[in-house]
Amino acid sequence: MTCWSTLIKFDGFLRDSVQQITNSDLSDTKWIQTSLPVRDGGLGIRRVTSLALPAFVASAASIMSLQADILADCAVSDNNFLHSYLTRWSTQFGDVPEVLPTKQPFWDRSGVLADKALVEASLNSPHSRASFLAACSQHSGDWLFALPIASCGLKLDDEAVRVAVGLRLGLDLCVPHECHCGSRVDACVVHSFVCKTAPGKTSRHHDPNDLIARRLFCRFACHQRALRRPVQIRRQAAGWTYTRPLIER
Repeated sequence: MTCWSTLIKFDGFLRDSVQQITNSDLSDTKWIQTSLPVRDGGLGIRRVTSLALPAFVASAASIMSLQADILADCAVSDNNFLHSYLTRWSTQFGDVPEVLPTKQPFWDRSGVLADKALVEASLNSPHSRASFLAACSQHSGDWLFALPIASCGLKLDDEAVRVAVGLRLGLDLCVPHECHCGSRVDACVVHSFVCKTAPGKTSRHHDPNDLIARRLFCRFACHQRALRRPVQIRRQAAGWTYTRPLIER
């Protein structure tokens, strides 16, 4: 019981740290979503209370044969701790296989799916459901694996991290107010993605171009210079339309 209370206390410190770093307020359900793997809509910051049981069982299962060889001539115990934790796992997630898997993801996946189902059951609005489905879609969390290299344009400032985390978890990002265009903006700031008067549209358009151009420049620095928009190209003179790419495949 003392060890378990210590794990709960550590999770509390971890939750407080995430809230301070991202400048956000995480409810109990949002904290569970935060602790989910990235592919399941979370941030990949796992709770130790959810990892302790799978980690112990997988570790114990992986050394059973080695332990039997080392203690072949000794009076060994019946692995009471392992059996008790296997009983706890089977009570929550089903029958234990006859041959114990040695990989932690096998023992951990059932708990992840249970937490994911708990998060899905708590979604009570179309926006929260759409936000969670978007977070679970493929490649939606790739930005969490990017190295924060400033020279490559991959380092996010504090405000960008706060907004990115808030959009992924469906958190409130601002106080409801009235936009310059006259529309009402809710706390989720979804209106900023469609507002025609929102600032920063030009910079958001050019940022991917700058990132690609910087990568091309690093790749072909010894051969030729990478230009974002060659001045020699004239769309109208070449008879090109805006829906036709500059580079044909």
